[in-house]
Amino acid sequence: MKVLGIAGWSGCGKTTLIVALIPRLRALGLTVSTLKHAHHDVDLDTPGKDTFRHREAGAREVILATGRRWALLRELRGEPEPALPALLARLQPVDLVLVEGWKTGAYPKLEVWRPGVGDRPSRFPTDPTIIAVASELPLDPARQGRPDLPVLPLNDVDGIADFVARFARDSEAAF
Repeated sequence: MKVLGIAGWSGCGKTTLIVALIPRLRALGLTVSTLKHAHHDVDLDTPGKDTFRHREAGAREVILATGRRWALLRELRGEPEPALPALLARLQPVDLVLVEGWKTGAYPKLEVWRPGVGDRPSRFPTDPTIIAVASELPLDPARQGRPDLPVLPLNDVDGIADFVARFARDSEAAF
């Protein structure tokens, strides 16, 4: 599986870009999954419901299955948060996994940058894992020592999707 991170400052539009890319990448024939890291506590269950009660009673893992989807909830109960490779290993094989979060990981990333949501990109130019920047404003990567780094117009989602699809099909990098 190819892995591509979508990096950038909080509020710059990473999730918006991922949501726009997924149907375009599917239309280009790719299978896509996503992984999202949150820095705050999130509960996907509803207090009082059966699966919530199962977890509260001490179950380590609970699977909720319906005719349309299933979900696995795992309580860490003091265990360390799993690393990205461990989570990727739990996914079914696909052509591409888009990752939001884990921005310091050693895997390729596309950085999203909007002026006003940071005076400069958060990772570029110092992070060598950045393979492209999607920006509202033109950037000059050559001035930063990265003359071959693509800068993609953030409002050209079709162009970004084409770039990501080429990465997924042509790149040797798998995580």
